[in-house]
Amino acid sequence: MSGATDLAGAERWVAVDAYIEDLFTRSDAVAARVLENQRAAGLPDIAVSPAQAKLLSALTRSCGARRVLEFGTLGGYSTLWFARAVGDGGKVVTFELEQHHADVARASLDEAGVGDRVEIRVGPATDNLGSLADDEPYDLVFIDADKPNNAAYYEAAMTRVHAGSLVIVDNVVRDGAIADAANDDPRVLGSRAVIEAVARDPRVEGSVVQTVGSKYYDGMVVATVLDTRP
Repeated sequence: MSGATDLAGAERWVAVDAYIEDLFTRSDAVAARVLENQRAAGLPDIAVSPAQAKLLSALTRSCGARRVLEFGTLGGYSTLWFARAVGDGGKVVTFELEQHHADVARASLDEAGVGDRVEIRVGPATDNLGSLADDEPYDLVFIDADKPNNAAYYEAAMTRVHAGSLVIVDNVVRDGAIADAANDDPRVLGSRAVIEAVARDPRVEGSVVQTVGSKYYDGMVVATVLDTRP
């Protein structure tokens, strides 16, 4: 997200994130290298923050995930955390639109020693959703790609999960814009669509967690799958 509703507050959020990162991620040279590679390659600086990445790793481990589905690889930063969390023999399948981004991610993940756990599917995810048809169920799904298609990714993911799977959708609060009914930004509409889809879906139980930090004011959907039957 660009900008924040409270610049003074934003300074505090960034300071708190720095404190958290000092404690939980600062010594992680491997993860830092992935971010460095991403920035050096000119990719957008829109990966999850280190503090958020650590949380995603903890959630992956807490549900015992061995198979993770990710929409939006970028430079492989969040992918790295998932790949390490699933452990030896685990699997991460991640969709990425841009070949250049996928190449940067592949090099970083191989350098980090987890490349054998990651399959990157390149191209528009909406065109490649059919590739999920033969996949085994996933234990965790992370949606962090083009926001207008959030609901489509959610519905596709729900065909390849099981009771107990965790579904997370990032960047849905949009600096509070989702509460503005007059806002017709496609990213806001996409975020609102997936929030409402989760809220009315009897197959899941979830909510939205609002977040602040170095990525300013945003939030994520977190939902547990109760039943995969329509």
